[in-house]
Amino acid sequence: MTATTKTPLPQKDLSRRSAGRVRSWLADETTDRQRPVILAVVLTLAAIGLVEVASASSVESVASGLNPYDLPLKQGVWTLAGVAIMLGLGRLPVRYIRKLAWPMLIAATIALVLVFTPLGMTVNGNRNWLNVAGFTAQPSEFAKLALIVWAASVLSRKQKLLGQWKHAVIPLLPVGALIMGLVALGHDLGTTMIVMLVLAATLFYGGVPMKVIGVAATASAAAALVLAATSGNRMGRISSWLGAGSTEDAQGLGYQALNGQYALASGSWFGTGLGQSREKWNWIPEAHNDFIFTILGEELGLAGTLVVLGLFAVLAVAIFKTISRTRDTFARVLSCSVVTWIIGQAVINIAMVSGLLPVIGVPLPFISYGGSAMVSSLAGIGMILAVTRTSQNPEHAEASRSVAKPSTPVPVRQSRVPDRIRTLRRAVRRHPRSSSQS
Repeated sequence: MTATTKTPLPQKDLSRRSAGRVRSWLADETTDRQRPVILAVVLTLAAIGLVEVASASSVESVASGLNPYDLPLKQGVWTLAGVAIMLGLGRLPVRYIRKLAWPMLIAATIALVLVFTPLGMTVNGNRNWLNVAGFTAQPSEFAKLALIVWAASVLSRKQKLLGQWKHAVIPLLPVGALIMGLVALGHDLGTTMIVMLVLAATLFYGGVPMKVIGVAATASAAAALVLAATSGNRMGRISSWLGAGSTEDAQGLGYQALNGQYALASGSWFGTGLGQSREKWNWIPEAHNDFIFTILGEELGLAGTLVVLGLFAVLAVAIFKTISRTRDTFARVLSCSVVTWIIGQAVINIAMVSGLLPVIGVPLPFISYGGSAMVSSLAGIGMILAVTRTSQNPEHAEASRSVAKPSTPVPVRQSRVPDRIRTLRRAVRRHPRSSSQS
């Protein structure tokens, strides 16, 4: 007997089959099919981040006399801790997530205040870190998630009162202003703007009238302009971004942004190769932090950057499809606000390093170095997995079952034939003569 060999499918058939799978995934709205996609995308982004942190930080670590694997190992530990927290939160009942709202907000506010005590630490002019017994953390990263959970809890309870502007404003805007003020006092304008984005997202998804959101957005924009105008460093960066500075500013404020664009340009289509970046040789300061996307673009080229952008896009679509069928306000506000925070911060970071926005110091979620940012982002994904579980929401479960297992339709002949027979019998009874003649 001769062994049968499978003939490979033509390229057109493969492309059609893959396109069909993508269309079926986009059309499907059941929770069970979206949750593995969310987990796979998040873990893939975290893995890419670990590889790029190891590549981008090795040269500076060696130049400083440190272990070149020190920062990647630390990032790996924080990533494992974040994944464990994500999986743990993903198994919590929704009522426990609701109960975390006030404790998280109070803890985040206290941590932001402690930054201005001797426990606080200043890094690159920003005082937004806590240092306790050699353990450092950035409270502002956790304040974003705490604000989202707390706002979702408040908005879910005040749905019938949001038509009154007093209930739409209080206590959301005062508490949000307090968080933004504490972060802004640490001279971190980038994180302050992300908190503004988070607050706007919670108000929008919570059903607050657009007039209130418009007034709050105008006030926030004015405050951001004032913070930028009162800082010489920020104004210098904005002037450099607008082209007021010299393109050969080797030691000025446009130095980091200029070399970041050089890195992206030198990457071409497929990059110089993993670990073969030239700009990481002290040409881009802190290349493993906010500007890690430029190192990724240099080593993996346009293809690598498009893969990362595609992963963020798939994450956004999967989360929005997961939450699309639930009617629970708390789950909707929390999930949509978290994905808006992560995707919005990613867009701002990529626009910043590519020259579309001035440098404001915002990390790239799941990829930039930073334990606080990694843990808080993974914790946010874990809460999305918790509030969107099919067993947590009866309405969601019923909708998922109706989509996943549609009821078998009754055959037409079995349902319509008896009706037709009864109709003929009634006609015969009413017109016996005509029926006998025929």
